[in-house]
Amino acid sequence: MKTLNDFDFANKKAIIRVDFNVPLDENFNVTDATRIEAAKPTIDAILAQGGSVILMSHLGRPKGVEAKYSLQHILKTTSEILGVPVQFAANCIGDQAQTAAQNLKPGEVLLLENLRFHDEEEAGDVAFAKELASLGDIYVNDAFGTAHRAHASTTIIAQFFPNEKCFGLLLAKEIESLNKVLKNSEKPVTAVLGGSKVSSKITVIENILDKVDHMIIGGGMTFTFVKALGGKIGNSICEDDKQELALEILRLAKEKGVQIHIPVDVIAADDFSNTANTQVVDVREIPDGWQGLDAGPKSLENFRNVIMESKTILWNGPLGVFEMPSFANGTIALGNFIAESTANGAFSLVGGGDSVAAVKQFGLEDKMSYVSTGGGAMLEMLEGRVLPGIAAILD
Repeated sequence: MKTLNDFDFANKKAIIRVDFNVPLDENFNVTDATRIEAAKPTIDAILAQGGSVILMSHLGRPKGVEAKYSLQHILKTTSEILGVPVQFAANCIGDQAQTAAQNLKPGEVLLLENLRFHDEEEAGDVAFAKELASLGDIYVNDAFGTAHRAHASTTIIAQFFPNEKCFGLLLAKEIESLNKVLKNSEKPVTAVLGGSKVSSKITVIENILDKVDHMIIGGGMTFTFVKALGGKIGNSICEDDKQELALEILRLAKEKGVQIHIPVDVIAADDFSNTANTQVVDVREIPDGWQGLDAGPKSLENFRNVIMESKTILWNGPLGVFEMPSFANGTIALGNFIAESTANGAFSLVGGGDSVAAVKQFGLEDKMSYVSTGGGAMLEMLEGRVLPGIAAILD
């Protein structure tokens, strides 16, 4: 696996695919700069060697050129984070980009305009990728969030750098962390899968059953399993057409010696609202008109015992509707258990939009071994797929 350490960037122009698809407010100020900060170590390392950096990214889902999706909006924040003035090219290809790239001196940074202003980016157009490639000497992919897409800047461009391509520090760390769970894990290994739907996690479950010792199932997925096992779930969310699948997962797990842990009690509410009336009930006896919205105290005690004995922990998906304070306790408690286990020497990997949002919201980010930056990309790796953006560098 080629990384920055395999190259000398002195007097070279590194063209880096970053994921600067950051949220902006109505005045186009960056409201969460995590993704820009995550790319800083790679950029710093190249500049420190006397190289220059050309950054390319997408922002949002523009239809053609739309001013609100211009990367010019993030220029100031990027300059502040990197501690160097960042130059800007008002297009990612063409004369303007060529001139700006040619004039770039060692230690300087250039940001190209939104790649998705051109349809050729998402289409994986070879001619477009070749134009991008002509701007730099070495191609660095540091965008895990888009590594599962075979776009021009993430995958196709790599063919124009047969030997001069590598992973950035962020992407290398993502791959290493996932491999630590999937291939080189210290046992016992526990996967915590939450969220609302079994259907969205089924391929993940199937792929990791061979790699884990324990699987904690929480969130809305719980009720498809409970109903399949004959429990009464009241008005709780349920995928009725996935009940057979739930039973098949339980059968497979038993066959493979994997212990499945499902909540035994839940916080039930008489309405999907933060101000609803609540009660703690047995997960198999939820009254009609009530719905389970968070894991109950006995469930959390059971989960804690499993987490504290684990040496490797993967967390993907919340245990309840944590966006409502009344139903956030289960997710916060789980985060604290994982943090405690991590402090005791376990390796913990958190990934997937909701889990990442939860650890950030509850101040647990620094207490995890690694928090992944790519939701879809991480899920696809957990499903056992080879991501095109990664394959293109390894090729």
